[in-house]
Formats: sequence, structure tokens, C-alpha cells
Amino acid sequence: MATNTKVIADHNPPAVTKILAEFIVNHPTFESGGWDATVQHEGERTFFNWLGCAVGASHHEAPSAALAAAKILQPAPQATLLGRSERVDIANAALINGISSHTFDFDDTHLKTVIHPAGPVASALLPLAELKGLGGAAVIDALIIGIDVACRVGNCMYPTHYDKGWHITGSTGMLGAAAACARLLKLDVQQTMMALGIAASQPVGLREQFGTMSKPLHPGAAARTGLMAALMAQQGFTSSARALEAPRGFIQVAAPTFNWNEITDELGKRFEISFNTYKPFACGIVSQPSMDACVQLKNLGVKPEDVESLELKVHSLVLELMGKKTPTIGLEGKFSVYHCCAVALIFGQAGEPEYSDDVVNRPDVLAMRAKVNAVVTDGIDEAAADVTAVMKDGRRIHIEIEHAIGSLERPMSDKDLEAKFHSQADEVLGATKAQALMDMAWRMTAIGNVNELTQLAV
Repeated sequence: MATNTKVIADHNPPAVTKILAEFIVNHPTFESGGWDATVQHEGERTFFNWLGCAVGASHHEAPSAALAAAKILQPAPQATLLGRSERVDIANAALINGISSHTFDFDDTHLKTVIHPAGPVASALLPLAELKGLGGAAVIDALIIGIDVACRVGNCMYPTHYDKGWHITGSTGMLGAAAACARLLKLDVQQTMMALGIAASQPVGLREQFGTMSKPLHPGAAARTGLMAALMAQQGFTSSARALEAPRGFIQVAAPTFNWNEITDELGKRFEISFNTYKPFACGIVSQPSMDACVQLKNLGVKPEDVESLELKVHSLVLELMGKKTPTIGLEGKFSVYHCCAVALIFGQAGEPEYSDDVVNRPDVLAMRAKVNAVVTDGIDEAAADVTAVMKDGRRIHIEIEHAIGSLERPMSDKDLEAKFHSQADEVLGATKAQALMDMAWRMTAIGNVNELTQLAV
């Protein structure tokens, strides 16, 4: 039965589906002056970081279960699964590599929207480029364009879209993946509009799934959706030409408030990949400032057994997203600021080993976790934290973090990313092959056929 609820809609929105399609198709490449070397290098860093994350988690239970399900469909061996010997069709490769890349929650973050942009976009691009025998330069080109589309739409809808419960990485990622694959396939403007429209009917991802295998499903499913949308548009499948902006289109349906200018302003001049960041800790982004403080406390000689309590003053998103007090498995630990701070203080780091099921349940970790108290404090930014170790001898050791390591203000260097890559890929591939893959990934734009890269990634 229809209701009398009043819907406030913009009936004269800008034609952003067409505007974005024209940008995707017509914007020059890097070699033709489309963007500067700084943007290009950030594209290379984004791909490099994504590759290490995808390889590192490739044998986790989540991608393994997804692969087992895909095998029932008897997929054609078209594309590589990073870190594994099996081959599947390109759509399932996009799905499973996307799941792998986000399983450890170690992937890149566009801080303005908390989108993890490479997962959906790179995961869609690489198998398509592999099947087509395309070069690395084309992949980086399409990656930069696809991420721009996903993040601009995210900018338009954030924060109310996210506040409604959407996992914005998946629910905009299908648009970025579709845009990137359309660029790689050299679709025309009309076909690209259709690809965006097909993808717009398939947003994926609910924040309720955080802490389960269905969270990394979101970028994988978005990658598969965007890839298929581009392939379907190439074959003449149609959609609304106003699928993004119409009153009953994706943006107005999925977000209570929105700002069209976030999509159109400086389009083709300002690239959202320039605002991409990379995590030093394998967990939710909003806990990283508090963890940075805990590592600093350890470096000052603070020992967990001497701590009476650890007092955190944090932004409201920290407890909203990372408020699990009693995690029992590793995936839940990634969404517990209490666990995150405990392991940061105990180990001085928080890579994937610190989020194993065993570590989550270790007695010393449980004891330290019980000492962590977090309170939401007005005036603290999402990127900041105020942490005090209250010692048993009465001392109070205070650390205030304005910008955590890994942020735009304190970015991870290329050397930092290399150490992170090794920490994930060495165990899967062995140190020698991981080094060779890393070296080739840094030369991505010089690779004539991406199969040269994928052959090293198994």
C-alpha cells in the first residue's frame, strides 16, 4: 500500500551520468597530459598497495570459501587468482581478488569518505586486462579514472549515505569498477552511460556486516558488478541515461542529502586518488590514531603490566565502527578499538598476525584489552586521538595524535609500502618471488602485457 510520506527530490539535477561518461571516455591519458606525475605515482602506489593486500590474504578462509563456491559453476580458466594456482573466469577473478584485497582490512583509504577505492576498481581491471593482453600503463590509467568516479560519487553522498548503513566502498565501488572497465574497453560515451546505469542498479554493502566475511565481499562483489556492467554495455544492454541523478536514481534514493558539485567541480583537474592513504595497521581506519599513540607509548618504555588503565578520547565514529568490546575471532578484532590498542601497546605493531584468532584470545591481550577505556569527546577530529596511560605508580603518560601515521599529513613512504608488501606477500610467495613481483609492480607502466605480472603472483 502506498504511503503519504513526502519525498524531497531534486527534479532538475545536473546530468551527472552523462558528464561522468564524457569524462571517462574523453579525458586524456597521462602520456597526453591528462594529469601530472604526482597523480600518476599515486596511481602506481595505490595499485602496488592493493596487490600486496590481495596476495597476502589469498589463502584466508574468506577467499577460499568464495573460490569453492565459484568452482561449482565450473568457471573457464581465464584469469589469475593472486597468490593462488587456480584460474577462474574474469568475473569470478574480480570477485575473489576483491575479497582477498579487503579481507585483512589493510587496503587503501580515501579519508574524506572512508572508501577503500582500489578493491573494487583494481580487482575488476586486472583480470580484464589479463584476458585482453593489455599493458600496465592502461591499467594505471583506468585505475585513476575509476577511482575518481567512485570517490566523487562518494563525496556527493557522504556522510548521510554512510550514516544510513551503507558500506560506501561497495555501494560506490561498482561505479568506479564500471568506469574503469569502460575506459579499458574503450567504450563510447553512450555505452559508458549504460555501463554506469547498469552498475547503479546494483549497489552492494551494509555496515551490519563489519566483522564478518561479508565485509570483504563488498569490494569483490562491486568489482564483479562493474566489470559485468561494462561488458553488458559493450554488447548493447541498456539502462537509464539518468541512472545516477534522477529523482528515483541511485544517488537520490541512496542518500538523504547530496551535493552535485562534489561530482562536477574541477572534474579532470583534481583527482581523488591524490587523497588516497595507506594503512600501517591491519584494521579499521578510525582506530589508527589511537594505535599510533599506543605504539609511541611502547617506544617510551610503557609496559602493559605496569598500566592501570588506558584512557582514550576519540571521535564518535571510533565507537560506532570499532566498538566491539569482546571480540572472539580475528575479523571481529579488526573492529575493536580495545583489541587494536591492546596489541599496539603489547607488540608495537598490528599487522595481520596480531589479528589471528589465537592472539584475539591470548590471556595477556585479554588482560590489556580490559584496561582500555574509550569515550567520545567533542572537538576531536576523525583523524585524531587523545591517549593517556595511567600507570600503577600514579604517573600519567599522555600522547595526543593530530594526524596518524599513514595519513595525508604523515604519509607512508614508498619504502614503508615495500616493507608492508613483504610482510604480506613473503609468506604466500616466498621472499624471492615476492621481491620479483614487487619490482615488477613498481614498473607497472612499462609492462607490455600484464600477464608478465600475474605470472609472478602465484
